[in-house]
Order: sequence, then structure tokens, then C-alpha cells
Amino acid sequence: MHYGFTGARAIGGPNHPMTRSRTGLFVVSAGIVLAFFSPARAQDNYEIQVYSYDTVPPRSTMVEIHSNFTVEGSKNVEGGVLPSNHAMHETLEITQGINDWAEVGFYVFSSIQPDGGWMWVGDHIRPRVRVPEKWHWPVGVSLSQEFGYQRRLFSDDTWTWEIRPIIDKKIGPWYFSFNPALDRSFHGPGVNEGVAFSPNFKFSYDFTKKIAGGLEYYGAYGPVTGFDPLRDQQQQFFPTIDVDFGPQWEFNFGVGVGATRSTDHLIVKCIVGRRFSWPHGKAAKMQPAGTPQR
Repeated sequence: MHYGFTGARAIGGPNHPMTRSRTGLFVVSAGIVLAFFSPARAQDNYEIQVYSYDTVPPRSTMVEIHSNFTVEGSKNVEGGVLPSNHAMHETLEITQGINDWAEVGFYVFSSIQPDGGWMWVGDHIRPRVRVPEKWHWPVGVSLSQEFGYQRRLFSDDTWTWEIRPIIDKKIGPWYFSFNPALDRSFHGPGVNEGVAFSPNFKFSYDFTKKIAGGLEYYGAYGPVTGFDPLRDQQQQFFPTIDVDFGPQWEFNFGVGVGATRSTDHLIVKCIVGRRFSWPHGKAAKMQPAGTPQR
């Protein structure tokens, strides 16, 4: 999650021309994507994260390392896909703020196999737009799209597209975020299966000003026209901790347990992020790391 980096400037009321153009941007983005949906295989354990609605400020870059180790997972090659047991996944995420309501992220996925060394897995690009704070919506809302490639050794579906609406809310020490993601495959067995639904959810509680503990949930239910049987769905629960090391930092740690036979049974994950502001970027509003304050 991109904690703590809000800072939209006032744009005007709902009838302001720029406000209307941003509304149109959300509608066009959603319409184009929904017109092409069919499923992708979800939750590949490279970037295990429930998103908050906020975006990286303009003239700022967020660099994150996602590290995930599968303590107990699949042990055999299945359909040409390598097993996940004792694999270490390292993902580099670089996100550039475009303006007060948009950012673009880029991922480089890699996997360290127990017997195969360090291998490149694939790359994704992720543009995201959000509702500016000055609109005064009661909840934070943004829309993320993610498109990219993963090698056949690591995924049944190689070219995929995800659209992820993000809705979150901070209520006192409590924080809630819901990401009802939809997935599409361009190449692989998922092409003909219809729209795939992969909901993610997080809630956390601020135990101190620096430490929040919570629970993250990751699911992959299968096509929306008829969910997979429960045993074939992916269901993961991650007790997590978020630590505030300062307004430029992000830290998230969790241990995940799979609840179905199709899910890796035990995963340890850690996300470490650092924001860098470029010349004139100090004008961007900064908050302590943590969930957005509304």
C-alpha cells in the first residue's frame, strides 16, 4: 500500500471543467476494460498487497521491494509451471507520481528457485487514477489497471490485465480497504473462462502512533458467471503489521495461511518502500506513514 502520500490541491467544485474531465477519465477507463474481460489466474505471490486509494505525489518516486517466501507450497511441476515450495519471490516496484490524482507504476518480478537460481519472471505496468481529496467523498476511491507478461514457467496465463477498484476509509484508529479486482487473460487457458473475481480486503488498528496491526485477505474465486468449487478457489489470510519509520518510508510484514488445497499453505511476506522527491517536490503535502487521514 502506498501509505501516507496524499496531497491533492483544490481544483474546484463538481462543475469545474477539470473536475468533469476527471469524472470522464474514470468512466472511460472502466468502460474500455470491462468490454474485454475474461479471466486470469490470480495471486501468484509476487506482489501480495491490499492497496490504499492514495497516489504518489507529482515530482516524487516511490521505490518498493516486495519479498515473499513460500514456506509450504506446491512441490511438483504442474502444467509446465514450476513449484512454489521454498521459492523466494522478489519484486521491484517503481511508482512515479504524475499529478495530484494519477501515478504510473512498473514492476519487475523475479524468483529464486531452490534448485534453479535467480530467474526473471516478467514485468507489469500499472497506471492508477483517484478521486481528489477536494471532492470530499466520504471514502477514498481510486482505479488501478495492471497489464503485463509472466514467463510460462511461472504462470499458466502469460499476458494478463487486471482492473482493481479501490475503496478505503480511516475511522479513528481503524482502517479498512476493499479491492474487488477483476482479471483478464490474453494468452493461456484462462482466455475462455470469463471474468475472474479476485477480492482483497484489509482492516487494521493503530496500536500506537507508529505501529498498526491487522488482517489482510486475498481470494481468487474464478469466473463471475460461476465460481470455482471452494476447494479450487484460492483463499489466503495474512495477519500483518505496519510500522511508521517516517513520511518517506513504508513497511509491511505478514505471515499468510492458505485455507484451500489450491492455495500455498504458508507464506511470509515483507514490503519495504522509500519515497524520493525531486527538485520542487518538497511542496508536495506529506503525512506520516500509515493509512490516509480523512
